[in-house]
Amino acid sequence: MIRFLRTLGVLVLLAVASPVLAAPAASVDLVKQRVAKVNVLRGEFSQDKQVSGFKNPLRSQGRFVLAQDRGVIWTTLKPFPSEVVVTRDRILSRQRDGSSRVELDGRQQPAMRSVNAIMFALMSGDAQALSAQFTVKVDALPDNGWRMHLTPRSPMLAKVFSALELSGDRYVREVQITEANQDVTRIHFTALGETPAQLSADEDRRFE
Repeated sequence: MIRFLRTLGVLVLLAVASPVLAAPAASVDLVKQRVAKVNVLRGEFSQDKQVSGFKNPLRSQGRFVLAQDRGVIWTTLKPFPSEVVVTRDRILSRQRDGSSRVELDGRQQPAMRSVNAIMFALMSGDAQALSAQFTVKVDALPDNGWRMHLTPRSPMLAKVFSALELSGDRYVREVQITEANQDVTRIHFTALGETPAQLSADEDRRFE
């Protein structure tokens, strides 16, 4: 949970630290053509974080729901059950015992309103949005695959990140975040699906 919230905090920095600049059109178009645009995307994730000075990575597994008009439900199942819900206005965490608390409130911290867009960009491969903060290099891969390498545009971001890399096909399959201190987080997405195309009653309730 703490690791995920730290990542979200860094995404806030991404959202506000850099001016919007255009990436090379051909690179952006390649990813835009290959990545699906869906209202609701569900799947599973496994996350490894390799911390400098530690032999073994920190691992977690779970599932997620991304709804374009609502936000992201990020449910960790292992090693400890917990849940983070990111909406336009807040980040809400829920613990195993059912208790919840608001970690960040967009009404108090307006920069949080940009987290939604950055989360969608990372998970949906939105090259145009990511190019606002990074220089984007795209490689075309076989079977309609692609790889997107991102390097920070500003010195401020460079103090936080060395690079980000996304790869996938119709969906984003992997995200790798290399921090300036050389800690590396790898997120692998599996079991991705677009149906049902609407949120269930339970999913809708969890966004409240």
